[in-house]
Amino acid sequence: MAFSLNRIMLIGNLGKDVENRFTGDTLSISSFSLATTHSFKGKDGNWVNETTWHNITAYNLSDFMKEQLKKGKKVYVEGRLKKREYTDKEGVKRYTTEIVSERIIPLEGSGESSGYSESNSESSAQDGDIPPVDSNDDLPF
Repeated sequence: MAFSLNRIMLIGNLGKDVENRFTGDTLSISSFSLATTHSFKGKDGNWVNETTWHNITAYNLSDFMKEQLKKGKKVYVEGRLKKREYTDKEGVKRYTTEIVSERIIPLEGSGESSGYSESNSESSAQDGDIPPVDSNDDLPF
């Protein structure tokens, strides 16, 4: 059996408020863009910032988490890469790469409280609480 790994961990700022849509009565699909910035020294010795935009998809986010995901907020996203193809309205085949999130942690509170949620969870934490972490999980910060 071949071993493989498809894991993404990002910390960045939301480019827009989360957009929500529903398929039937049970599945909620949330999407947003996330900007990450890489800094490096250019050939002239000055620092250069390079921003990359990521498309994030989350399934069954809690209402609390949807309220936390606002434009400009800093969040930690953990998930996996997914490539898919679709046909647009003009009949042209298109390809896209997105990150399917499995964990989202807001790194800035809304003023009242900060939150924690996994995509398929309803759990949250108040200011000063430490979010629950499985014993096998190592967060990058």
